[in-house]
Amino acid sequence: MSRYPSLQIHPGKGLGFLILGASLHDVLTRLKAQPHLYPTIDISFSPSQPLVAPVILNLPTNGFRLRFDGPDQRLRLIEILDFGKTQLSYKNIDLVKLPEEKPSSADGPGQANRQGPPFRHVYNRLMGPTFPGEYLPPKEVTDSQAGLYVLSYPGIAFTFPLQHSAWSPKADFVSLLSSSAAAPAKSLAIFNAASWHEARQDLFTRPCPNPRSLALSMKGKEHQPDEVDLVNVCGGGVVELLRRASSPFRIVLGETTPQDLVAELGPPDAIYRKNDHRLSIHKTRRREQRLSHGSYGASPARSDDFFDADHSSAHTTTDDSDAEDDIDSRDDDPGQSTAECFYNYFHHGFDIFISYPSNSSPPFPNAKHPIHPSVMTKAMDHLVATKVLLHGNVPGSYPFNRYRRSRWVIDAEASGTFEGLDSETSFTTLSEELRSVWKGNYVSELAEKATQNAIVLDRDWGDSPGSSYEVLEGWEDSEPPRKKGQPAQEGSSSGTTQIYGFPGLLFEVLKNDTVSCLTIY
Repeated sequence: MSRYPSLQIHPGKGLGFLILGASLHDVLTRLKAQPHLYPTIDISFSPSQPLVAPVILNLPTNGFRLRFDGPDQRLRLIEILDFGKTQLSYKNIDLVKLPEEKPSSADGPGQANRQGPPFRHVYNRLMGPTFPGEYLPPKEVTDSQAGLYVLSYPGIAFTFPLQHSAWSPKADFVSLLSSSAAAPAKSLAIFNAASWHEARQDLFTRPCPNPRSLALSMKGKEHQPDEVDLVNVCGGGVVELLRRASSPFRIVLGETTPQDLVAELGPPDAIYRKNDHRLSIHKTRRREQRLSHGSYGASPARSDDFFDADHSSAHTTTDDSDAEDDIDSRDDDPGQSTAECFYNYFHHGFDIFISYPSNSSPPFPNAKHPIHPSVMTKAMDHLVATKVLLHGNVPGSYPFNRYRRSRWVIDAEASGTFEGLDSETSFTTLSEELRSVWKGNYVSELAEKATQNAIVLDRDWGDSPGSSYEVLEGWEDSEPPRKKGQPAQEGSSSGTTQIYGFPGLLFEVLKNDTVSCLTIY
């Protein structure tokens, strides 16, 4: 025998620790950490539009459902569908009194489909008087069918079944819901609005008053670093972090130190040190190319950015980087290579690679106010931030829920592109715009054509570099690289992604044309 989970209702704010506005990553992580209380979690999303359609967490064992918006993945709606599976209370008054002990599975179905509180309990003891609600007639209008009466309070609404034959728009709703024609509450909704009628107008788009982080919503939030709302990609190795309450923090690749990161973002959730160099052969080829052709002008992506395997403790895309002019000595010096590491900020949604200074990528060619990249102003033995990896937390992707979703935008003024190139934009559109921005600025025509091809990665292969993915391009039996805008083949692995490169930017793209990770270097 075990006790029912107990949660307090907070109208307009949340249910227990489930706070409206919290991120999908925080909520799902918290639920999965308590499998004895939340043993079953069903996740529903749109495979074709995972960043547009809402993401739904259904907890049938606990009788409630959580709805998150697609683009920002923040909790927007909490629905109680079964009042017999969780002990719910409001201001220490139980909505429905459940037994002291929860029946075991051997005792039968127990409290499944238990009805909610009757109208009199809600109106007289829990919430008090309110304005008339909204009646929803049944789909098939007959006297024997029951409609639904939604009774709203600020931040909370109850749904009562009501016989359609008893309904009259001129009747007093208190008398109707107190009569035998009305049944106890069928469901309950918690939202951020003055009424349910107002909430459903813009449920998934209205601003959230609460932070994404559950830790920031609790007491002691003065000791927590401010959360990042949006990442502004400025070009030239500059990344601007726009925060919820604090002033923006600008990361300049090749200059920003680990101390700067800790001071502004707090200590990382984890530090990961790369130790797999099985793809270093591609760096050797890159060094030979630099000796033969030089390194002037824009190129789609540095070879070491494409081919290094381990880049975080979650194994999510490419990475490990050495300074362009110092790779040979560092490949032979294990002491220096072990100093390089990734700062994993799971709660912010990104990784930052700490390495030795190197020349940053060039600024966008059409920038109105170009940001000139740093040119190794730091000492070569001084560790700095050299790459930023922004994770999309796309439902259905291999690294789903390892990071909070990080939203980003390519600065329109800096890039000279049309506004609207952001983390929700399809890669087909992103690619077309970025190719037009960089057209005529590549070192050669061959380098420009290279942006149309992709490096294919498969994360499902356990024996791949980093036990995460393998490079498939050019393998005889592998799926050929997809051209820009071409859909993936049917039946391809869900762990297969493709990497496309532009100067300073690497896009990891899923087969539904969604960007899973953006690397800025």
